[in-house]
Amino acid sequence: MTEEIDWASLPFGYVPTDYNVRCTFRDGKWGEIEVTTSDTINIHMAATALHYGQELFEGAKAFRGKDGKIRMFRIEENARRAYDSAEGILMEPVPEELFIKMCTMAVKLNERFIPPYGSGASLYIRPFELGISPRVGVSPATEYMFVVLVTPVGPYFKGGFQNTKICIMREFDRVAPRGTGRFKVGGNYAASLRAGKMAHDGGYSAVLFLDPKEKKYLDECGPANFYAIKDGKYITPASESILPSITNMSLQQLARDMGLDVECRHITVDELDTIDEAAACGTAAVCSPIGQIDDLDTGKKYIISKDGKPGPVTTALYNKLNAIRLGEEPDVHGWNTIIE
Repeated sequence: MTEEIDWASLPFGYVPTDYNVRCTFRDGKWGEIEVTTSDTINIHMAATALHYGQELFEGAKAFRGKDGKIRMFRIEENARRAYDSAEGILMEPVPEELFIKMCTMAVKLNERFIPPYGSGASLYIRPFELGISPRVGVSPATEYMFVVLVTPVGPYFKGGFQNTKICIMREFDRVAPRGTGRFKVGGNYAASLRAGKMAHDGGYSAVLFLDPKEKKYLDECGPANFYAIKDGKYITPASESILPSITNMSLQQLARDMGLDVECRHITVDELDTIDEAAACGTAAVCSPIGQIDDLDTGKKYIISKDGKPGPVTTALYNKLNAIRLGEEPDVHGWNTIIE
């Protein structure tokens, strides 16, 4: 029962909910939406998702606002990014209207699992698509399954909004140049697991990967985008190998609203010596402020936060985005979808 859930102590993990929704592409068209209570999927053992990586996923959140209304944040951008990911690995794209309809259904059907306002928790939305045609030769499927599951997740910062320490290591690449980095597919995350574990074992929250071609420029920060504040500007890496983060896109707009210039460009490793603030940004944390970056190969330590506290711009961006998602401030850009 949801009455037994301690919302503030929830991990960022999977908690069973009542329903998930599914739809199958077969014979050249998407079928009817199916609502199910089953938490398992029956697919062929030779499905392309299992053998050739025809799999993509998205991550979004729904919130119960100050006014009691339920809001999904920028779900249309998730639909568009999923469409791009599908085209990138020759899957059948889910139409935006169907994507949003199924996400809305999943949230409404599991409304009792949406954490209360003020708890710091939210309802995580995980849409994903699988190639389900059996293939032994390397070729795309002709049949696909699209599923939306939801689960309540706790606040990312259990001990309050605070700095983390990350590291640079050149031994691993997250993705290949001109590979699948700009698509949200599972293989990118599998490729980062070993480096991520080594970082965690060393006391770091994430790896700041460098560009996979020249190892000169900053790339992604673990499973998140990276940004820095420098001389009154919001700067973030520009690369074909970086996933276009919806959170990063939103923070850029808020930074402009605050009067900051925004630059999407190459950022060299030595430029870390000159930045005022840094953070990893994504759906889970919004902004995860970075206090220190250690280059494990050179021994260089970049101390970003001199006083040990999150920077003022990052703190303001974090608070602003959270306030918009929770209905505490006007949604002037029309980012929220309110579920009636």
